[in-house]
Amino acid sequence: MLPLPTSATAPFCPSEVAGSIVVPAHLPWWKKALRFAGPGLLVSVGYMDPGNWATDIEAGSRFGYRLLFVVLLSSLAAIVLQCLAARLGIATGRDLAQLSRDRYATTVGRIQWGLAEISIISCDLAEVLGSALAFKLLFGVSLPVGVALTALDTFLVLGLQGRGFRRVEAIILGLVGTIGLCFVVQLFLIGPDWGAVAAGFVPSLHAVSTTEPLYLAIGILGATIMPHNLYLHSSIVQTRAVSGASGKLEALRLTRIDTICSLGLALLINAAILVVAASAFHGTGRTDVADIGDAYKLLAPIAGTTVAAIAFAIGLFASGQSSTFTGTIAGQVIMDGFLRLKIPCWQRRLITRGLAIVPAFIGVWVMGDRAVGELLVASQVVLSVQLPFAMYPLIRFTSQRDLMGEFVNTRPVALVAWLLFVVISAANVWLVAQVFGLA
Repeated sequence: MLPLPTSATAPFCPSEVAGSIVVPAHLPWWKKALRFAGPGLLVSVGYMDPGNWATDIEAGSRFGYRLLFVVLLSSLAAIVLQCLAARLGIATGRDLAQLSRDRYATTVGRIQWGLAEISIISCDLAEVLGSALAFKLLFGVSLPVGVALTALDTFLVLGLQGRGFRRVEAIILGLVGTIGLCFVVQLFLIGPDWGAVAAGFVPSLHAVSTTEPLYLAIGILGATIMPHNLYLHSSIVQTRAVSGASGKLEALRLTRIDTICSLGLALLINAAILVVAASAFHGTGRTDVADIGDAYKLLAPIAGTTVAAIAFAIGLFASGQSSTFTGTIAGQVIMDGFLRLKIPCWQRRLITRGLAIVPAFIGVWVMGDRAVGELLVASQVVLSVQLPFAMYPLIRFTSQRDLMGEFVNTRPVALVAWLLFVVISAANVWLVAQVFGLA
Protein backbone atom coordinates (compact mmCIF):
# COMPACT_ATOMS: atom_id res chain seq x y z
CA MET A 1 0.00 0.00 0.00
CA LEU A 2 1.39 3.41 -0.91
CA PRO A 3 1.51 6.08 1.81
CA LEU A 4 -1.58 8.24 1.82
CA PRO A 5 -0.94 11.85 0.84
CA THR A 6 -1.48 14.49 3.46
CA SER A 7 -3.22 17.74 2.72
CA ALA A 8 -3.73 20.82 4.82
CA THR A 9 -6.63 21.86 2.66
CA ALA A 10 -8.52 18.58 2.64
CA PRO A 11 -7.17 16.02 5.13
CA PHE A 12 -9.49 13.26 4.05
CA CYS A 13 -11.18 14.53 0.91
CA PRO A 14 -11.46 11.68 -1.63
CA SER A 15 -10.29 13.90 -4.50
CA GLU A 16 -7.00 14.34 -2.63
CA VAL A 17 -6.41 10.59 -2.13
CA ALA A 18 -7.89 9.13 -5.32
CA GLY A 19 -6.21 5.88 -6.23
CA SER A 20 -3.90 6.03 -3.21
CA ILE A 21 -4.91 2.65 -1.75
CA VAL A 22 -3.19 0.08 -3.92
CA VAL A 23 -4.51 -3.48 -4.14
CA PRO A 24 -1.73 -5.80 -5.45
CA ALA A 25 -2.92 -8.32 -8.02
CA HIS A 26 -1.20 -11.26 -6.27
CA LEU A 27 -3.27 -10.97 -3.09
CA PRO A 28 -5.91 -13.65 -2.41
CA TRP A 29 -9.47 -12.46 -2.97
CA TRP A 30 -10.30 -12.10 0.72
CA LYS A 31 -7.34 -9.78 1.29
CA LYS A 32 -8.39 -7.77 -1.74
CA ALA A 33 -11.91 -7.59 -0.32
CA LEU A 34 -10.48 -6.18 2.92
CA ARG A 35 -8.56 -3.52 0.96
CA PHE A 36 -11.77 -2.52 -0.81
CA ALA A 37 -13.76 -2.50 2.44
CA GLY A 38 -14.50 0.95 3.84
CA PRO A 39 -16.42 3.14 1.39
CA GLY A 40 -19.63 1.18 1.98
CA LEU A 41 -19.17 1.60 5.72
CA LEU A 42 -18.87 5.38 5.41
CA VAL A 43 -22.04 5.45 3.36
CA SER A 44 -23.88 3.15 5.76
CA VAL A 45 -23.75 5.59 8.69
CA GLY A 46 -26.24 7.79 6.87
CA TYR A 47 -28.70 4.91 7.12
CA MET A 48 -28.59 4.75 10.92
CA ASP A 49 -28.57 8.44 11.91
CA PRO A 50 -30.93 10.00 14.53
CA GLY A 51 -33.58 10.56 11.86
CA ASN A 52 -33.81 6.81 11.35
CA TRP A 53 -34.02 6.33 15.10
CA ALA A 54 -37.05 8.64 15.31
CA THR A 55 -39.05 6.83 12.61
CA ASP A 56 -38.06 3.33 13.77
CA ILE A 57 -38.93 4.03 17.42
CA GLU A 58 -42.36 5.42 16.52
CA ALA A 59 -43.05 2.53 14.13
CA GLY A 60 -42.10 -0.08 16.73
CA SER A 61 -44.03 1.61 19.53
CA ARG A 62 -47.24 2.07 17.56
CA PHE A 63 -47.34 -1.00 15.35
CA GLY A 64 -45.03 -3.54 16.95
CA TYR A 65 -43.09 -5.68 14.49
CA ARG A 66 -45.51 -5.13 11.60
CA LEU A 67 -43.33 -2.62 9.71
CA LEU A 68 -40.06 -4.53 9.86
CA PHE A 69 -40.52 -5.52 6.22
CA VAL A 70 -40.48 -1.81 5.31
CA VAL A 71 -37.02 -1.49 6.89
CA LEU A 72 -35.92 -4.53 4.87
CA LEU A 73 -37.30 -3.33 1.52
CA SER A 74 -35.96 0.21 2.05
CA SER A 75 -32.51 -1.20 2.76
CA LEU A 76 -32.62 -3.39 -0.36
CA ALA A 77 -33.54 -0.31 -2.44
CA ALA A 78 -30.63 1.54 -0.84
CA ILE A 79 -28.25 -1.28 -1.76
CA VAL A 80 -29.32 -1.09 -5.41
CA LEU A 81 -28.81 2.68 -5.58
CA GLN A 82 -25.48 2.67 -3.74
CA CYS A 83 -24.18 -0.10 -6.01
CA LEU A 84 -25.10 2.09 -8.99
CA ALA A 85 -23.24 5.03 -7.44
CA ALA A 86 -20.15 2.87 -6.90
CA ARG A 87 -20.42 1.52 -10.46
CA LEU A 88 -20.51 5.06 -11.83
CA GLY A 89 -17.39 6.12 -9.94
CA ILE A 90 -15.34 3.04 -10.81
CA ALA A 91 -16.36 2.83 -14.49
CA THR A 92 -15.88 6.52 -15.31
CA GLY A 93 -13.29 7.64 -12.76
CA ARG A 94 -15.56 10.56 -11.96
CA ASP A 95 -18.23 11.16 -9.37
CA LEU A 96 -21.91 12.03 -9.75
CA ALA A 97 -21.38 15.72 -8.96
CA GLN A 98 -18.62 16.12 -11.56
CA LEU A 99 -20.63 14.38 -14.26
CA SER A 100 -23.74 16.42 -13.45
CA ARG A 101 -21.71 19.62 -13.75
CA ASP A 102 -20.32 18.63 -17.16
CA ARG A 103 -23.43 17.04 -18.69
CA TYR A 104 -26.11 19.50 -17.62
CA ALA A 105 -26.55 23.21 -18.22
CA THR A 106 -24.87 25.49 -15.67
CA THR A 107 -28.21 26.57 -14.19
CA VAL A 108 -29.34 22.96 -13.75
CA GLY A 109 -26.02 22.05 -12.16
CA ARG A 110 -26.27 24.95 -9.70
CA ILE A 111 -29.80 23.89 -8.73
CA GLN A 112 -28.57 20.33 -8.15
CA TRP A 113 -25.72 21.68 -6.04
CA GLY A 114 -28.11 23.79 -3.97
CA LEU A 115 -30.43 20.84 -3.35
CA ALA A 116 -27.51 18.61 -2.39
CA GLU A 117 -26.25 21.22 0.09
CA ILE A 118 -29.73 21.49 1.61
CA SER A 119 -29.81 17.72 2.07
CA ILE A 120 -26.45 17.77 3.87
CA ILE A 121 -27.58 20.58 6.18
CA SER A 122 -30.89 18.78 6.86
CA CYS A 123 -29.02 15.60 7.70
CA ASP A 124 -26.63 17.55 9.91
CA LEU A 125 -29.62 19.08 11.70
CA ALA A 126 -30.69 15.56 12.68
CA GLU A 127 -27.13 14.84 13.85
CA VAL A 128 -27.07 18.01 15.96
CA LEU A 129 -30.39 17.15 17.59
CA GLY A 130 -29.41 13.53 18.19
CA SER A 131 -26.03 14.43 19.69
CA ALA A 132 -27.54 17.24 21.80
CA LEU A 133 -30.13 14.83 23.16
CA ALA A 134 -27.41 12.27 23.88
CA PHE A 135 -25.45 14.92 25.84
CA LYS A 136 -28.60 15.67 27.84
CA LEU A 137 -29.33 12.01 28.56
CA LEU A 138 -25.75 11.11 29.49
CA PHE A 139 -24.58 14.23 31.30
CA GLY A 140 -27.76 16.04 32.31
CA VAL A 141 -27.05 19.26 30.39
CA SER A 142 -29.89 21.27 28.88
CA LEU A 143 -30.73 20.86 25.19
CA PRO A 144 -29.45 24.36 24.23
CA VAL A 145 -26.12 23.54 25.92
CA GLY A 146 -26.08 20.18 24.14
CA VAL A 147 -26.64 21.90 20.80
CA ALA A 148 -23.74 24.28 21.54
CA LEU A 149 -21.47 21.34 22.44
CA THR A 150 -22.02 19.78 19.02
CA ALA A 151 -19.97 22.60 17.50
CA LEU A 152 -16.90 21.04 19.11
CA ASP A 153 -16.84 18.21 16.59
CA THR A 154 -15.07 20.62 14.22
CA PHE A 155 -11.96 19.98 16.33
CA LEU A 156 -12.34 16.25 15.65
CA VAL A 157 -12.20 16.96 11.93
CA LEU A 158 -9.20 19.26 12.39
CA GLY A 159 -7.46 16.58 14.45
CA LEU A 160 -7.66 14.14 11.53
CA GLN A 161 -5.70 16.48 9.24
CA GLY A 162 -3.16 14.45 7.30
CA ARG A 163 -4.19 11.15 8.91
CA GLY A 164 -5.31 9.49 5.69
CA PHE A 165 -8.57 8.10 4.42
CA ARG A 166 -8.10 4.65 5.96
CA ARG A 167 -7.88 6.24 9.42
CA VAL A 168 -11.27 7.86 8.91
CA GLU A 169 -12.72 4.51 7.78
CA ALA A 170 -11.31 2.87 10.93
CA ILE A 171 -12.91 5.51 13.17
CA ILE A 172 -16.26 5.07 11.46
CA LEU A 173 -15.96 1.29 11.95
CA GLY A 174 -15.42 1.87 15.66
CA LEU A 175 -18.46 4.15 15.94
CA VAL A 176 -20.71 1.81 13.95
CA GLY A 177 -19.48 -1.10 16.05
CA THR A 178 -20.42 0.89 19.16
CA ILE A 179 -23.96 1.43 17.86
CA GLY A 180 -24.31 -2.25 17.04
CA LEU A 181 -22.98 -3.38 20.42
CA CYS A 182 -25.37 -1.04 22.25
CA PHE A 183 -28.36 -2.60 20.54
CA VAL A 184 -27.11 -6.14 21.08
CA VAL A 185 -27.08 -5.31 24.80
CA GLN A 186 -30.60 -3.90 24.63
CA LEU A 187 -31.97 -6.88 22.71
CA PHE A 188 -30.41 -9.25 25.24
CA LEU A 189 -31.92 -7.35 28.17
CA ILE A 190 -35.41 -6.92 26.66
CA GLY A 191 -35.80 -10.35 25.05
CA PRO A 192 -38.08 -9.86 22.01
CA ASP A 193 -40.46 -12.45 20.58
CA TRP A 194 -38.22 -13.77 17.81
CA GLY A 195 -41.08 -15.58 16.09
CA ALA A 196 -42.99 -12.32 15.78
CA VAL A 197 -39.80 -10.60 14.62
CA ALA A 198 -39.40 -13.13 11.78
CA ALA A 199 -43.07 -12.67 10.80
CA GLY A 200 -42.57 -8.90 10.70
CA PHE A 201 -40.05 -9.25 7.87
CA VAL A 202 -42.68 -10.82 5.59
CA PRO A 203 -44.12 -8.12 3.26
CA SER A 204 -47.78 -7.39 3.93
CA LEU A 205 -50.07 -4.95 2.16
CA HIS A 206 -52.52 -5.34 5.02
CA ALA A 207 -49.93 -3.90 7.44
CA VAL A 208 -49.93 -0.60 5.53
CA SER A 209 -53.56 -0.59 4.41
CA THR A 210 -54.51 2.38 6.60
CA THR A 211 -53.16 5.92 6.61
CA GLU A 212 -51.16 5.89 9.84
CA PRO A 213 -48.91 2.87 9.19
CA LEU A 214 -48.53 3.90 5.54
CA TYR A 215 -47.39 7.35 6.65
CA LEU A 216 -44.80 5.83 8.96
CA ALA A 217 -43.70 3.33 6.30
CA ILE A 218 -43.00 6.15 3.86
CA GLY A 219 -41.27 8.04 6.66
CA ILE A 220 -38.95 5.07 7.15
CA LEU A 221 -38.28 5.03 3.40
CA GLY A 222 -37.55 8.76 3.34
CA ALA A 223 -35.23 8.48 6.36
CA THR A 224 -33.37 5.48 4.95
CA ILE A 225 -32.04 6.65 1.59
CA MET A 226 -29.93 9.82 1.83
CA PRO A 227 -29.48 11.77 -1.43
CA HIS A 228 -25.98 13.06 -0.66
CA ASN A 229 -24.82 9.48 -0.04
CA LEU A 230 -25.15 8.83 -3.77
CA TYR A 231 -22.70 11.67 -4.52
CA LEU A 232 -20.42 10.52 -1.71
CA HIS A 233 -20.22 6.86 -2.71
CA SER A 234 -19.46 7.62 -6.36
CA SER A 235 -16.41 9.55 -5.17
CA ILE A 236 -14.94 7.55 -2.28
CA VAL A 237 -14.78 4.30 -4.26
CA GLN A 238 -12.09 6.03 -6.29
CA THR A 239 -9.70 5.95 -3.32
CA ARG A 240 -8.75 2.46 -4.49
CA ALA A 241 -6.28 2.23 -7.37
CA VAL A 242 -7.93 0.58 -10.38
CA SER A 243 -6.70 0.26 -13.97
CA GLY A 244 -7.92 -1.50 -17.09
CA ALA A 245 -11.21 -3.22 -17.81
CA SER A 246 -10.32 -6.34 -15.80
CA GLY A 247 -9.26 -4.23 -12.81
CA LYS A 248 -12.48 -2.26 -12.93
CA LEU A 249 -14.54 -5.44 -13.17
CA GLU A 250 -12.82 -6.89 -10.11
CA ALA A 251 -13.22 -3.57 -8.27
CA LEU A 252 -16.96 -3.60 -9.03
CA ARG A 253 -17.33 -7.09 -7.60
CA LEU A 254 -15.36 -6.34 -4.43
CA THR A 255 -17.08 -2.98 -3.95
CA ARG A 256 -20.44 -4.71 -4.30
CA ILE A 257 -19.46 -7.02 -1.43
CA ASP A 258 -18.43 -4.02 0.66
CA THR A 259 -21.70 -2.22 -0.07
CA ILE A 260 -23.96 -5.20 0.62
CA CYS A 261 -22.18 -6.10 3.88
CA SER A 262 -22.10 -2.50 5.15
CA LEU A 263 -25.72 -1.71 4.32
CA GLY A 264 -26.67 -5.13 5.64
CA LEU A 265 -25.18 -4.05 8.97
CA ALA A 266 -27.18 -0.81 8.78
CA LEU A 267 -30.30 -2.90 8.10
CA LEU A 268 -29.66 -5.00 11.21
CA ILE A 269 -29.18 -1.90 13.37
CA ASN A 270 -32.33 -0.19 12.04
CA ALA A 271 -34.28 -3.40 12.53
CA ALA A 272 -32.87 -3.66 16.06
CA ILE A 273 -34.08 -0.14 16.88
CA LEU A 274 -37.59 -1.04 15.73
CA VAL A 275 -37.49 -4.41 17.53
CA VAL A 276 -36.38 -2.79 20.79
CA ALA A 277 -39.21 -0.24 20.53
CA ALA A 278 -41.75 -2.94 19.64
CA SER A 279 -40.68 -5.22 22.50
CA ALA A 280 -40.20 -2.58 25.18
CA PHE A 281 -43.11 -0.29 24.37
CA HIS A 282 -45.75 -1.86 22.11
CA GLY A 283 -45.44 -5.16 23.94
CA THR A 284 -46.14 -3.46 27.28
CA GLY A 285 -49.03 -1.33 26.07
CA ARG A 286 -47.02 1.87 25.57
CA THR A 287 -48.07 2.59 21.98
CA ASP A 288 -47.65 6.35 22.35
CA VAL A 289 -43.85 6.55 22.44
CA ALA A 290 -42.78 8.65 19.46
CA ASP A 291 -39.92 10.62 20.99
CA ILE A 292 -36.32 9.50 21.45
CA GLY A 293 -36.13 11.14 24.88
CA ASP A 294 -39.26 9.35 26.07
CA ALA A 295 -37.85 6.06 24.79
CA TYR A 296 -34.72 6.56 26.91
CA LYS A 297 -36.73 7.32 30.05
CA LEU A 298 -38.94 4.26 29.68
CA LEU A 299 -36.27 1.70 28.78
CA ALA A 300 -34.77 1.37 32.27
CA PRO A 301 -38.00 0.53 34.18
CA ILE A 302 -39.19 -1.82 31.42
CA ALA A 303 -35.84 -3.63 31.03
CA GLY A 304 -35.34 -3.69 34.79
CA THR A 305 -31.89 -2.09 34.59
CA THR A 306 -30.36 1.28 33.69
CA VAL A 307 -27.84 -0.49 31.44
CA ALA A 308 -30.38 -0.59 28.58
CA ALA A 309 -31.01 3.15 28.80
CA ILE A 310 -27.31 4.00 29.02
CA ALA A 311 -26.54 1.78 26.02
CA PHE A 312 -29.35 3.56 24.16
CA ALA A 313 -27.85 7.00 24.86
CA ILE A 314 -24.30 5.91 23.96
CA GLY A 315 -25.54 4.44 20.68
CA LEU A 316 -27.40 7.67 19.91
CA PHE A 317 -24.25 9.70 20.51
CA ALA A 318 -22.17 7.39 18.31
CA SER A 319 -24.83 7.67 15.61
CA GLY A 320 -24.61 11.46 15.54
CA GLN A 321 -20.83 11.54 15.62
CA SER A 322 -20.31 8.96 12.89
CA SER A 323 -22.46 11.01 10.52
CA THR A 324 -20.27 14.04 11.27
CA PHE A 325 -17.37 12.65 9.26
CA THR A 326 -19.38 11.43 6.30
CA GLY A 327 -21.32 14.70 6.11
CA THR A 328 -18.05 16.61 5.91
CA ILE A 329 -16.65 14.37 3.18
CA ALA A 330 -19.92 14.53 1.21
CA GLY A 331 -19.85 18.32 1.44
CA GLN A 332 -16.32 18.37 0.05
CA VAL A 333 -17.28 16.04 -2.80
CA ILE A 334 -20.33 18.10 -3.76
CA MET A 335 -18.61 21.48 -3.54
CA ASP A 336 -15.59 20.29 -5.51
CA GLY A 337 -17.69 18.42 -8.07
CA PHE A 338 -20.25 21.11 -8.85
CA LEU A 339 -18.21 24.28 -8.25
CA ARG A 340 -14.57 23.12 -8.57
CA LEU A 341 -14.10 24.76 -5.18
CA LYS A 342 -11.90 23.38 -2.40
CA ILE A 343 -11.77 24.71 1.14
CA PRO A 344 -10.17 23.20 4.26
CA CYS A 345 -12.22 20.36 5.68
CA TRP A 346 -12.52 22.00 9.10
CA GLN A 347 -13.92 25.14 7.45
CA ARG A 348 -16.39 23.04 5.50
CA ARG A 349 -17.43 21.34 8.74
CA LEU A 350 -17.77 24.68 10.54
CA ILE A 351 -20.02 26.11 7.82
CA THR A 352 -22.29 23.06 7.66
CA ARG A 353 -22.54 22.70 11.43
CA GLY A 354 -23.15 26.43 11.83
CA LEU A 355 -26.06 26.33 9.39
CA ALA A 356 -27.52 23.32 11.21
CA ILE A 357 -27.01 24.66 14.73
CA VAL A 358 -28.98 27.87 14.13
CA PRO A 359 -32.41 26.22 13.47
CA ALA A 360 -31.67 23.56 16.10
CA PHE A 361 -30.87 26.15 18.76
CA ILE A 362 -33.87 28.32 17.90
CA GLY A 363 -36.12 25.25 17.91
CA VAL A 364 -35.06 23.92 21.33
CA TRP A 365 -35.07 27.44 22.79
CA VAL A 366 -38.61 28.20 21.63
CA MET A 367 -40.28 24.76 21.74
CA GLY A 368 -38.24 23.03 24.43
CA ASP A 369 -37.79 19.24 24.45
CA ARG A 370 -40.57 18.63 21.93
CA ALA A 371 -38.46 20.44 19.30
CA VAL A 372 -36.26 17.35 18.92
CA GLY A 373 -39.05 15.12 17.60
CA GLU A 374 -40.64 17.78 15.40
CA LEU A 375 -37.39 19.00 13.87
CA LEU A 376 -36.19 15.44 13.26
CA VAL A 377 -39.37 14.73 11.27
CA ALA A 378 -38.99 18.00 9.37
CA SER A 379 -35.40 17.17 8.45
CA GLN A 380 -36.48 13.80 7.04
CA VAL A 381 -39.20 15.45 4.95
CA VAL A 382 -36.62 17.82 3.48
CA LEU A 383 -34.35 14.87 2.67
CA SER A 384 -37.21 13.02 1.00
CA VAL A 385 -37.80 15.95 -1.33
CA GLN A 386 -34.16 15.96 -2.46
CA LEU A 387 -33.83 12.26 -3.22
CA PRO A 388 -35.35 12.06 -6.74
CA PHE A 389 -33.07 14.90 -7.89
CA ALA A 390 -30.02 12.76 -7.09
CA MET A 391 -31.54 9.47 -8.24
CA TYR A 392 -32.49 10.65 -11.74
CA PRO A 393 -29.00 11.64 -12.97
CA LEU A 394 -27.46 8.57 -11.30
CA ILE A 395 -29.78 6.13 -13.08
CA ARG A 396 -29.57 8.07 -16.34
CA PHE A 397 -25.75 8.21 -16.37
CA THR A 398 -25.27 4.54 -15.47
CA SER A 399 -27.67 3.59 -18.29
CA GLN A 400 -25.69 5.47 -20.99
CA ARG A 401 -23.36 3.19 -22.95
CA ASP A 402 -21.29 6.08 -24.33
CA LEU A 403 -20.36 7.00 -20.76
CA MET A 404 -20.21 3.61 -19.03
CA GLY A 405 -18.98 1.42 -21.89
CA GLU A 406 -19.15 -2.28 -21.05
CA PHE A 407 -20.18 -1.41 -17.48
CA VAL A 408 -23.51 0.11 -18.52
CA ASN A 409 -26.59 -1.06 -16.64
CA THR A 410 -28.15 -4.22 -17.99
CA ARG A 411 -31.79 -3.95 -19.01
CA PRO A 412 -33.10 -5.69 -15.84
CA VAL A 413 -30.97 -3.46 -13.58
CA ALA A 414 -32.13 -0.32 -15.41
CA LEU A 415 -35.75 -1.47 -15.14
CA VAL A 416 -35.44 -2.05 -11.38
CA ALA A 417 -33.68 1.29 -10.90
CA TRP A 418 -36.32 3.29 -12.81
CA LEU A 419 -39.08 1.44 -10.98
CA LEU A 420 -37.46 2.45 -7.67
CA PHE A 421 -37.29 6.04 -8.92
CA VAL A 422 -41.02 6.08 -9.68
CA VAL A 423 -42.04 4.37 -6.43
CA ILE A 424 -39.77 6.46 -4.18
CA SER A 425 -40.72 9.70 -5.92
CA ALA A 426 -44.43 8.94 -5.58
CA ALA A 427 -43.99 7.89 -1.94
CA ASN A 428 -42.06 11.04 -1.08
CA VAL A 429 -44.62 13.27 -2.79
CA TRP A 430 -47.35 11.59 -0.76
CA LEU A 431 -45.33 12.02 2.46
CA VAL A 432 -44.76 15.73 1.85
CA ALA A 433 -48.44 16.19 0.97
CA GLN A 434 -49.44 14.52 4.23
CA VAL A 435 -47.07 16.60 6.32
CA PHE A 436 -48.31 19.85 4.85
CA GLY A 437 -51.96 18.83 4.81
CA LEU A 438 -52.24 18.72 1.03
CA ALA A 439 -53.65 15.20 0.89
